[in-house]
Amino acid sequence: MAGYLTTHVLDTARGCPAEGITIALYRVSGSSHRKIAETVTNDDGRTDAPILPAEQFETGTYELVFFAGDYLRRTGQANDEILFLDQVPIRFGMSDPDAHYHVPLLLSPFGMSTYRGS
Repeated sequence: MAGYLTTHVLDTARGCPAEGITIALYRVSGSSHRKIAETVTNDDGRTDAPILPAEQFETGTYELVFFAGDYLRRTGQANDEILFLDQVPIRFGMSDPDAHYHVPLLLSPFGMSTYRGS
């Protein structure tokens, strides 16, 4: 089985999946970033398909950018012009060509966390 990448966003302040968050995936090499995918979370806070499917999977360094500010404003959790959390980047490495990598984001207006999920 070839590796692949999935993600999931949970709104910890509201206690629900975060629907409608735009997520961009970049391949990172040195100081260059190359955007390779963009998607939006569904009503379960997940993407409808892996953000990096098996047929496109390569080991290396990647960055997911979650456009959290748009979501926080839309859900009434933020209305300042300058947000504490707006675009949330998570840089990570994938070294096993056969693994399923899952990088979830736990989000609130003033905090976030991530981990290697399953």
